[in-house]
Amino acid sequence: MSVGYLSCHLSRRKPYAGPVNYHKEFEMIVRKLRLQRGWSQDQLATLTGLSVRTIQRIEQGQQPGLESLKALAAVFELDVAQLDGSEQQEREMRGSDTMGQDAVQVSAEERAAMRYVEELKGFYHHVASYVVVICGLFVINYLSNPEYIWAWWPTLGWGLGLASHAVRVFQPFKLFGPEWERRQIEKRLGRKL
Repeated sequence: MSVGYLSCHLSRRKPYAGPVNYHKEFEMIVRKLRLQRGWSQDQLATLTGLSVRTIQRIEQGQQPGLESLKALAAVFELDVAQLDGSEQQEREMRGSDTMGQDAVQVSAEERAAMRYVEELKGFYHHVASYVVVICGLFVINYLSNPEYIWAWWPTLGWGLGLASHAVRVFQPFKLFGPEWERRQIEKRLGRKL
């Protein structure tokens, strides 16, 4: 058997798919458990024996393989069924509404907060890269052609993009928010909702 055939054959293997109704919030659960313990992604990778990139992919929503799932469950001191949500699914199928003490869940409020923090982190990365690149452009401009300051143009263009990003993250104007929608519907109906 050739090495090429073997690597090709192994690369076609599909990762563990988990239960039929795989919970979409798995990545939020992993992030929540990691943050509860105060671990960075690097620390979690070291403890599980997985790569940092694998941890990042899992926290971004990629399904983990069975071995990754087992490693995460062992580090978090949970069963694989508790971690991937299959235990909760079985309980729902049996009609039992009681949640086990060990069930790991992420509330809607926690999910929204995690998403907001991710957006905020992205905005801060955007600001940092803007400052570094624009400062570099002004230095290049000064060294290459101090008579004409062309670095204002990328500053203005990228600045507009940065302002748009800030408006999307911080939402200072709620022009078309739920209140506006409610008022428009009530106006159209001619009565209160």
